Amino acid sequence: MKNYLITKSRRIRSTPYTSRIEKQGVTAYTSYNHMLLPAAFGSLEDTYHHLKEHVQVWDVAGERQVEISGKDSAELMQLMTCRDLSKSKDGRCYYCPIIDDQAGLINDPVVLRHNEKKWWISIADSDVILFAKGLAIGNKFEVKIIEPNVNIMAVQGPKSFKLMEKIFGEKIKKLKFFGFDYFNFKGTKHLIAQSGWSKQGGYEIYVENTKSGLELYDYLFEIGKEFNVKPGCPNLIERIESALLSYGNDMDINDNPFECGFDKFVNLDSDITFLGIEKLKKIKFEGISKKLMGVQIDTKEISLSESLDIKNENNAKIGELRSACYSPQFKKVIGIAMINSPYWEVSESIQIEINGNAFNGKVCDLPFI
Repeated sequence: MKNYLITKSRRIRSTPYTSRIEKQGVTAYTSYNHMLLPAAFGSLEDTYHHLKEHVQVWDVAGERQVEISGKDSAELMQLMTCRDLSKSKDGRCYYCPIIDDQAGLINDPVVLRHNEKKWWISIADSDVILFAKGLAIGNKFEVKIIEPNVNIMAVQGPKSFKLMEKIFGEKIKKLKFFGFDYFNFKGTKHLIAQSGWSKQGGYEIYVENTKSGLELYDYLFEIGKEFNVKPGCPNLIERIESALLSYGNDMDINDNPFECGFDKFVNLDSDITFLGIEKLKKIKFEGISKKLMGVQIDTKEISLSESLDIKNENNAKIGELRSACYSPQFKKVIGIAMINSPYWEVSESIQIEINGNAFNGKVCDLPFI
């Protein structure tokens, strides 16, 4: 698959870090929430190995925030998600599938609870702000909904903990996974969460003061030399091996939380009200007919820009491949696929056509590692 240039415009915004990452050698972009998101810094495989061994700083400003504040903000936040937030706590992050009235996935964001009257929805790629405003207007909620000027940078990798401790001291060691707090950098406070779109561990820095954030970005590279810090971005290989799902790629509005393996985030027995609750109860009672699973394919090359049909040995379609890459660990292509029932048995034989060539493979569980 040939890659083409992305033209910058008001519709696809640069980030505060764009000029820096371009000097640092970014080689590809994608578009995310109408913003540039770095997609590569040279070899995907080289950056994969570096991420698993060292530390990277990512420009993920495209991970925009939807801020909901006001008297009815908690009620609106709960209406949007099938996860019970009634016992949520200030200073914590929550993975919250957002669904519509038919239980179709609108988004799968991480929600930050500042307090009962202020929430940030850290969204995947979709216009959640319009969905939230529609629900607020329709229900006459007393809320304010905005996209605040928050530009996230992520510090990811096993050495991220030592790097961040060197800058922010002992306090940051007390921050638990999916917790957040404010930390001082040269007189400016920054909200930092122990989170990120990798399984290697790390932090996300929610930059509200752009000037200070750029100084911090530069300082991370200055101080991080001893930890072999490099610029990076969410890595496709590491993401698929770890089964970190990508909204718009692995699932969309045509899929429901049960099909995506989000069962533990669906709280049907709680005393809460959310959009699509009756539909989800019906789906749970009747069962699902498809679900996300892993596949291994006996080839070493793939470039995926659209879903590919997966067939069985009788040439009948049994699912579709939604994300895929070559895995250095498995020495073959692995992928995330939506597989139809009754073909959920691990090691179920499959066939798939890639660029006119047929390859064999098998179904497997997620995650791969």
